[in-house]
Amino acid sequence: MEENIIEIKDLCKQYKMYHRKKDRLLEIILPNYEKHDTFTAMQNFNLELKKGEVLGILGKNGAGKSTLLKMITGVVNPTAGTIQIKGKISSLLELGTAFNPELTGYENIYQHGQIMGLTQEEIKAKEQEIIEFADIGDHLSQPVKTYSSGMFARLAFACAINVDPDILIVDEVLSVGDMAFQLKCFKKFEQFKEKGKTILFVTHNVADVIRNCNRAIIISEGNKIFDGDVKQGVDKYKKMIVGIEDNEIKKDNIEIAKETKEEIDIHKNDKQIWKDHFIKNPDMLSYGDGKAQIIDYGIFDSKGDYQTTINNEEEYSIKMKVTFNESIDEPIFAIAIKDFKGLELGGCNTKAYKVLTGTYQKGETVTVEFKQTFPLAPEKYTLSFGCTKFKENGELEVFDRKYDAFFIEIMAYRDCLGLIDLKSKINIIRGNHS
Repeated sequence: MEENIIEIKDLCKQYKMYHRKKDRLLEIILPNYEKHDTFTAMQNFNLELKKGEVLGILGKNGAGKSTLLKMITGVVNPTAGTIQIKGKISSLLELGTAFNPELTGYENIYQHGQIMGLTQEEIKAKEQEIIEFADIGDHLSQPVKTYSSGMFARLAFACAINVDPDILIVDEVLSVGDMAFQLKCFKKFEQFKEKGKTILFVTHNVADVIRNCNRAIIISEGNKIFDGDVKQGVDKYKKMIVGIEDNEIKKDNIEIAKETKEEIDIHKNDKQIWKDHFIKNPDMLSYGDGKAQIIDYGIFDSKGDYQTTINNEEEYSIKMKVTFNESIDEPIFAIAIKDFKGLELGGCNTKAYKVLTGTYQKGETVTVEFKQTFPLAPEKYTLSFGCTKFKENGELEVFDRKYDAFFIEIMAYRDCLGLIDLKSKINIIRGNHS
């Protein structure tokens, strides 16, 4: 088996918290004097990472993600546990921490390289590549303290990304500078993946994790609570950020089992149950607090017939039925379409479209319809449904979500280049015309 490039065992990080500044000094001077609280940022953390793995690290603010990365890079020492690294690390954490503001950009390129353990010859070989990547022109000959924040970030990123490391650590900094520079950053990131580099990637953007990573972990209050498949990790993280934890999820699953009978009762007078006409996803993710419940859903053509094979030229109706178990004012109704990796390609909700949805009483049922085309490449996709609302404090309350509820297949009359059919109209005009 391939050996691990990173091995972390029983990692723990604690910080002493002082209410008064003088207590810190008194603890140093007086052997038996203790006047501090202890904050545990990381505890009993274990991780093994092999060469070529791209690890997405998810977690709420304050979960311990940055603390973990700082310990891996040696910026922060662990309180307990061990970290073994095999290979050269380059980190995109706090860009420019190795820079001296009094030195010029040129001088900082060499200083940064020396800190990274490169020889003068190795730095010289990389110098032109760094200069071209940063693209800040004559400012390289000026002291870094005169740089704008954008120029500083460009040079720092260029220095960090162009040292050919074995392990790259990225913490929410791929989108620095203007759009052209951001494109260069992402292209460089793709090159690292193609070369089989090991990458640790921290971001709050789950689409970036789905797109770039082949493994995911979730950290909560300094503990690793998930390690495995990217899509499963993203689904679990989505539950976390709306305040639904594992114990509540188990409770929801029990409630959903009971609700199945309720759905049958609600539909007993209906001639058809829409969702029975579609290819159900056995791994559908269903959760919410149950104040409202999505009881049925489907997609229909202009004649009102059920459709699972979609022509990307035509308009269809996506419908869902929602019944309310409590009185709710202005709920948000939403749909989304995702590919088989779990990447959300597009969606729509009533709040984004400024549609007033009204007030619903307990026991009331509503049908919501979204009419649209699907300008996507021929492929299989999943449809998702949601009913939510923002509370007065700004937090999102999820009444019911049906992620990846059923499968559809999109067909096209012509070839599609890429993920989206641009539906271009092409004119060719021969001769010298203005």
